[in-house]
Amino acid sequence: MRVTLAAYKVLMSLARVVSPLVSRGSSKLARGVAGRRSAHEKLARWGKEQRDAGRPTVWFHAPSVGEGLQALAVIDALRERDPSVQIAFTRFSPSADRFASRMSVDVTAYLPWDLPGPIGHVLDTMSPDLIVFTKTEVWPVVVDESLRRGMEVALVAGTVVEGSSRLRPLARALLAPSWRALSRVCAVADEDATRLRSLGVQGDALSVTGDPGIDSAAERAQAADPGAPLLAPFNAEARPTVVAGSTWSSDEDVLIPALAIARQRVPDIRLILAPHEPDPDHVAVLSRRLAADGWSAATLSSVEESGSAHGVDAVVVDRVGALADLYTIGQIAYVGGGFHAAGLHSVLEPAAARLPILFGPRHHSSRAAADLIAVDAARSVVGRDALAEALVAWLTDDDARRQAAESAFGYIHKHLGAARRTAAVLFELLRSPNA
Repeated sequence: MRVTLAAYKVLMSLARVVSPLVSRGSSKLARGVAGRRSAHEKLARWGKEQRDAGRPTVWFHAPSVGEGLQALAVIDALRERDPSVQIAFTRFSPSADRFASRMSVDVTAYLPWDLPGPIGHVLDTMSPDLIVFTKTEVWPVVVDESLRRGMEVALVAGTVVEGSSRLRPLARALLAPSWRALSRVCAVADEDATRLRSLGVQGDALSVTGDPGIDSAAERAQAADPGAPLLAPFNAEARPTVVAGSTWSSDEDVLIPALAIARQRVPDIRLILAPHEPDPDHVAVLSRRLAADGWSAATLSSVEESGSAHGVDAVVVDRVGALADLYTIGQIAYVGGGFHAAGLHSVLEPAAARLPILFGPRHHSSRAAADLIAVDAARSVVGRDALAEALVAWLTDDDARRQAAESAFGYIHKHLGAARRTAAVLFELLRSPNA
């Protein structure tokens, strides 16, 4: 196993050496690599200049926005128990840049290069009492260097679905020592706990506490303000509204033709389309495509500026961070990723907003999606005609739509409390003699 870790360090070192070649430009890869270059210096500077040695410090890491929302719910619950705790938060994906910038934490940065030099420097200067990974984002050098210093390491929202890359032989060989070293692991469900144990997590370290992302989704849906500039134009002109969130081109190639069919039965239908990556070029392409199909299209920015959605049939969301609020003004949600190799995006936000949910066939990495199908709150569709049929069925049958919506919200309500249960585990770990 040490040979596997040594080989990993060599490959990571080579990646760091060549990283300047790919850090130019505005692509996600370039932004992520550029951000990692000085991440250890930013974290170390905070540790030297601002960290209060008399207060506990917890370093949370989450790769992207979805995991970040899970981590944030736990952070908030942990601070309820101990308001003095200091939080450092790191991310891996540039998709989480805006999300991280809005977090109420003491310091945030990209995850430094997973190498002994930068990681050791961060650990020595920040001196975290606890390091917390999210979902399955466990980095072997972070764990190894933390163990050398006697620091506690935990995992929250632990999720290992069937077919996960973590179950493959190479990942098992690399990460087995890291899994065994974790002090506490909070799994989302019993199946996750079973798979985590098969990866090497010690049985006495495991507990099943649920998905803290559900708490996060419920809180954001409840906090949405119908009179806010973002939502008021749509609430002032109520129409049958489909909110399509985090869509890829593969979703849009099915969704837009399906909506054209649905409009023949529901002519006053309104679409709010939030692409996964709302860069200006893609937003412009979508706007032109919708206009060519006979929609009166506008961007979300233009609707907000005018304060009115009158006469607008389709709104293309041209910024991130608005989707959870926008779900609250819909009648049906379409969640993207189900026609994409990357897999389905979160179905929790529309469920928390009391919406029935549609998505494509590639949803098997999402346990919540399967659970919502089981309670008739969601449907998986395989193509244009099936999607059009599902849209029309829910838009023309108020009772069926309301029943699905209440089932979706019932699922959320049933699973609340995971964040506090998880925080309780971390709090006890912070109070342990080793922390």
